[in-house]
Amino acid sequence: MGYGSYRASDWSRLKESRRIDSASVNEIFTSRKMDDRYNPRFIDKREARDSKEHPNSTPIAIGVDVTGSMGYLSEEIIKNSLNELMKKLYSTDLVEDPQLMFAAIGDAGCDDAPLQVTQFESDIRIAEQLMELWIEGKGGDAPEDYQLLWYFVAKHTDIDSYNLRKKKGYCFTIGDAGFHDSLKPGHIKKVFDDQSAEISSKDLAKMASEKYELFHIDLRSGADSAAALVPGRVICMDPNQVKYLPEVIIAAIQLTNGMDKEKVFKELDPSAKSIVENAIKNLNVGAKIKL
Repeated sequence: MGYGSYRASDWSRLKESRRIDSASVNEIFTSRKMDDRYNPRFIDKREARDSKEHPNSTPIAIGVDVTGSMGYLSEEIIKNSLNELMKKLYSTDLVEDPQLMFAAIGDAGCDDAPLQVTQFESDIRIAEQLMELWIEGKGGDAPEDYQLLWYFVAKHTDIDSYNLRKKKGYCFTIGDAGFHDSLKPGHIKKVFDDQSAEISSKDLAKMASEKYELFHIDLRSGADSAAALVPGRVICMDPNQVKYLPEVIIAAIQLTNGMDKEKVFKELDPSAKSIVENAIKNLNVGAKIKL
């Protein structure tokens, strides 16, 4: 997937037709159950392919916590952050031929839809599919199962950037809780319809990091469990600053691609500079995930 290009005019039409600016999160995300098109049980592979239009595809997977405490994040992403992220990606050469896949993440132990995943897309279908996800809003007590997305990208994606050029994609998980220690066989069967022994979250990070650069954006005061799983790749942000997610995500990608920090900060809008600088201050993109 990943054909077409993102245009601000398409976003404006969609925003107007769906009254996104004035709608509540429940009015934007109208699904009340999981759509089979986004159910991992029925997905063999999500593909990010090169094409004549996008010869150097860059897959970017963004997983968002949709449990009870995180409804505001889904609303912020669809109302503001998605459009800003795509405008910045496509109006510059910051990232070659970006193709985005969104995921809604919950808790495998208690949610009916612990994981939902869109296609990799490069045009307005990114937003259209995102709005078709079910914001279940349940979840149990923290921690959550962000590592479900790691399992998915490791086992159920097929990306030309890695297959043809040994260039990793990018995978960001975003939430306000810690990680469970593992995925149990029953949860793997429930979510993916795969047969598997229990897999530790540390092993899942290692598996996913073979094809993807992993980052976790933590919207709380501490990030101990994430730091142990993806050392040097945890971004801590104040929940009140989530409108700067596009700048933070792009900055993390730029640093991973070898850009100097000072150059990254120089390209930022002055209003975002201090916030992004603080969010990524502890990033060590050269850190290796080890078992």
